[in-house]
Amino acid sequence: MGRVLNLLAFVILATSLFMRSVDPVIPQIAGGLSVAPSTAALLSTAFTLPYALIQPVLGALADMVSKTRLIAVCMLIGGITTLACGLATNFETLMALRVLAGMTAGGVFPIAFALIGDQVPVAQRQVALGKLLFAAMSGNLLGASGAGVIGDLIGWRGVFFVTGGIDLIALAFAIPGFLRINETRGRFDLSSFIPNYRAVFGNPLAKYCFGAVFLEAIFLFGVFPYVAVLLHNEGVTGSSIAGVVIGGFAVGGIIYTIGVSRLLSHFAERHLMAAGGMTMAFCLVVIALRLPWPVEFANFVLVGFGFYLLHGCIQVYVTELAPTARGSAMAGHSAFFFLGQATGPVVYGLGLASGIGIIPVLLLGAVVLIATGWTCALRLRRKA
Repeated sequence: MGRVLNLLAFVILATSLFMRSVDPVIPQIAGGLSVAPSTAALLSTAFTLPYALIQPVLGALADMVSKTRLIAVCMLIGGITTLACGLATNFETLMALRVLAGMTAGGVFPIAFALIGDQVPVAQRQVALGKLLFAAMSGNLLGASGAGVIGDLIGWRGVFFVTGGIDLIALAFAIPGFLRINETRGRFDLSSFIPNYRAVFGNPLAKYCFGAVFLEAIFLFGVFPYVAVLLHNEGVTGSSIAGVVIGGFAVGGIIYTIGVSRLLSHFAERHLMAAGGMTMAFCLVVIALRLPWPVEFANFVLVGFGFYLLHGCIQVYVTELAPTARGSAMAGHSAFFFLGQATGPVVYGLGLASGIGIIPVLLLGAVVLIATGWTCALRLRRKA
């Protein structure tokens, strides 16, 4: 099992570079393609919305056929598409390519989680999933901080060339390992599509799991594409600084994954979930204060830790919503999570466009995240 876990962690590390790599270079893309920064920020929505909408299909395919084959195909298409993003000559083409990249990225991280759910007992699963989260957060950290440096050195196009190339290299190394994984494979049968999702949504805990990650994504991740813009307005124009600040979130996630075993041995899950919601709320208030960037970096470290206090617990519950259809369950989780990420930049953008500013939206988000954490703490319970 250790070999499978390490292989999946390697794949997730390589593909997680995509997730936050565009955010630090939003001002560069806006200038290079002659669009407003708020328009360029919609590249985040162009990636996350199709990621969300394609999840029901990819999750069903994973349950019907082979999870490893689906991951490999998605990595191939995603890597090629990301390389093509670096060649885009106008914003419309870049948006279209990001849509395709988002669709294929949706077939890696959630499906890897479902595969671990198939092979690891529930008592050990949160620690195993924590290791995959460690890989994902490391990828997010390298993607965000590395993109800022690459953007300053060779421009925003280089970000796409580097991340796409790393994805394809990782795929070449991963294929032999995929062939050795002993996984339970179903058969392609469209008649199982609706029953699988009926089993997932028939679980009364589904509405709390999916609703919580949707709200998390709107009010927490919705502000990420505007970090570089906010820093730019404060006179911090370097993309590398924006990358460092955003990368702080991944540092917080890494701290969580290192300490998750100890946390679980000292605190009940409900305490972790409530604390996670309150921590994220506090961090949104700090963002609203517009403090110097070193303080913002520390704040993003804290928000990353707080996010996974809540989100890590929710993910374990999702893997048990329907044990015979884990691919579909994880796909539903990712669909709501990334639908929220696609909605978030629009919500914050409306605050900016309407003249009320971003601060009222941040404060509203703080209230929502406190309520989300406490609701999960009170409602999510594991069967004996």
